[in-house]
Amino acid sequence: MKNKIAFISEHASPLAVLGGIDAGGQNVYVAEICKVLLRKGYQIDIFTRLDRPNQPSVVNWMPGIRVIYVKAGPAAQVPKELLLGYMDEFTGCMLDFITESGIQYDLIHANFFMSGLVASRIKEQLGIPYVITFHALGKIRMIHQKEKDAFPVARLEIEQMIVDDADYIIAECPQDQQDLVDHYQADLSKIKIIPCGFSADEFYPQTKSKARSKLGLPQSDLVLLQLGRIVPRKGIDNVIRCLKYLKDIPNVRLLVVGGSCETPDFENDSEFKRLLAIAKNEGVDDRVEFAGRRDRDQLKFYYQAADFFITTPWYEPFGITPLEAMACGTPVIGANVGGIKYTVAHKQTGFLVPPDDPRALADAVREGISCPDQYRLLCKNALKRVNEYFTWESVADDMSRLYAQVAQRPHTMPRYLLKLKRSNRKLTSRQSINAAAYVLR
Repeated sequence: MKNKIAFISEHASPLAVLGGIDAGGQNVYVAEICKVLLRKGYQIDIFTRLDRPNQPSVVNWMPGIRVIYVKAGPAAQVPKELLLGYMDEFTGCMLDFITESGIQYDLIHANFFMSGLVASRIKEQLGIPYVITFHALGKIRMIHQKEKDAFPVARLEIEQMIVDDADYIIAECPQDQQDLVDHYQADLSKIKIIPCGFSADEFYPQTKSKARSKLGLPQSDLVLLQLGRIVPRKGIDNVIRCLKYLKDIPNVRLLVVGGSCETPDFENDSEFKRLLAIAKNEGVDDRVEFAGRRDRDQLKFYYQAADFFITTPWYEPFGITPLEAMACGTPVIGANVGGIKYTVAHKQTGFLVPPDDPRALADAVREGISCPDQYRLLCKNALKRVNEYFTWESVADDMSRLYAQVAQRPHTMPRYLLKLKRSNRKLTSRQSINAAAYVLR
């Protein structure tokens, strides 16, 4: 019999178009882990919010994986910061789906704090254990974004509840684990470090000349690449500012890939407008190319064409893009924060620099190009490290072992069944099924 897992990813569907404000690493994480778990014999349902009209409620994504679109608020795009109030409806609809279909999930894997809230309520009602990957922590976000953080304050209490209630917490890197312990007093024995990964089918090395020909880029340019969501915390302004310290180097070009549209909207998109103004003020706008959103199957060409991939966010819970760059044999210059300082080995696969320090970033670029032999070694080491430690296959192996641990632990009967049992009331057929299933756990 196949193990049946329910994933909850309330705002990040694995089928979403990537590049928008709320579509990024979490979407990739859920999609890629589920695909590999499928090959390992799991049967998976992914529950995500219905965010557009006329969307089928169930999509058979591939044999063994379904995407279940749950009604929770309007069938329209809603910023994730405004979704918390719809989680009661999400929970109710998910409970209805489970009970009406009669499916018995062995485990729920929640992604993000709102999915954790839903998983906690379902655990209370149906006794299904759950693990959670937070992807980002509210207290850490508030430290860096302060009053610009638009999430409700209730997020912090909800996260604390989940930390105490979840059967296991998946930390994506050592810093994530430390933050859980320091800021949430998490039980260390309940935390398992399992990183993100990359797909070798999607990202692999190719000669720079071929990739640049594919993209129409000059062969002689020094190409720096910034790729990801276009939001302030990603520190794209820092990368633009570093160019003024590289003006003596001819043919330096910065490619900024990302956004919700293929053509950047400098009139209505406030972040694009801000970044363009910075480039003009620094006198480097002739060296910056805003490429806009690109389909996922095109991203490898940008990584392959770049001399360095650069990512200098204020903070980063993990960050999948450095892995994708390294998988293409491209060294990474990253901020010495969060998951980046875990994935990038300083002066071995690239360089770690302070966030918001454009001069230090420029110095790292200079060091990286100063010696051709050393540069080739950075490329070689990047490729070796990412394939040794960060494949989705190895991630899914660790995840599968964790799921087995959770399944073997004794679990408490759901509260509502305990109450019914103590009251000697007659159970409905569905309650009887739940109780019987619970005895078999």
